[in-house]
Amino acid sequence: MRGAGPHKPRRERKAHFGELVRLDGSFHDWFEGRGPRPCVMTMVDDATSTTLVRFGAEETIWAAVAVLRAWIAAYGVPRALYTDWKNVYKREPTLNERVRGEAAYTQFGRICQRLDVAIIGAASPQAKGRIERNHGTQQDRLIKKMRLLSVSDDAAANAYVTATYLPQHNARFAVAPASAVDHHRARERRVTDDDIFCLEEKRVVGQDFVVQYNGHGLQLDRAARGRVPAKSTVLVRETEAGRLRVIHVGRDGHETVCAWTPAVARAKATPIRPAIPSAAPAPQIRPAPGGRLGLRCLASCCASTAMPGCGGSRTSR
Repeated sequence: MRGAGPHKPRRERKAHFGELVRLDGSFHDWFEGRGPRPCVMTMVDDATSTTLVRFGAEETIWAAVAVLRAWIAAYGVPRALYTDWKNVYKREPTLNERVRGEAAYTQFGRICQRLDVAIIGAASPQAKGRIERNHGTQQDRLIKKMRLLSVSDDAAANAYVTATYLPQHNARFAVAPASAVDHHRARERRVTDDDIFCLEEKRVVGQDFVVQYNGHGLQLDRAARGRVPAKSTVLVRETEAGRLRVIHVGRDGHETVCAWTPAVARAKATPIRPAIPSAAPAPQIRPAPGGRLGLRCLASCCASTAMPGCGGSRTSR
């Protein structure tokens, strides 16, 4: 074909199962109008094309966490994830992070960092070709099968794909890896799910030993105040269910959970804007006696028919 560039061959698959797993969300009319328009979170192993999908409302951090937890439960912890450059997965460092030489993590990125899972951002939409083709396969085959069963909501769809569709799909389309060595790892059991699959923010302990977090006041118990002085930094971790925990990290890296009770959240200070003095009204031209036009000053300094500051009157001729 005239004008066509050289053909670029597809990248070779990774050699090991679990070495690289692709993660992406697909918005589509999966229920063909029988229910809400969901987002399907898909994970596809690069070496074998083994696939796992989960239905949800949006492509959020908790949707990504749910499909990752399902993959870990089924196969183990993968070595790396290949994702979009979206705020859910990866982000550029801020100016302060660049100055301090700190790594930039999203909440999902921090979860993967604790699991020792690398996140690789796709350099271009074309680099996601393998998982995009998988989306096309699911939008054809899965939609037809759900139509026959009249599946119309996320819960029913997840139950169907887990019990029936995915085992059949992977048995037909998954391939053997080049190496028999599985690169998945077992999860570290001494770290709880609440310490990994959570939102985490740094907060400063107030002089009254209250930690402020997203409109909540967390009053540290007296037993914790000896270990956690005022103005020290703690971590607040929030689970998907909204449960909050305050964590103090010692100099040796040991984490201690600090008991707390609800306190009145500190109101945000509203900045007081200085009053802007009103400007003196501009002179208005009004008809003077005898049909002449006079300039009447409306300023406080002069109430007569005159220019500002003038004690007499002046008319136009």
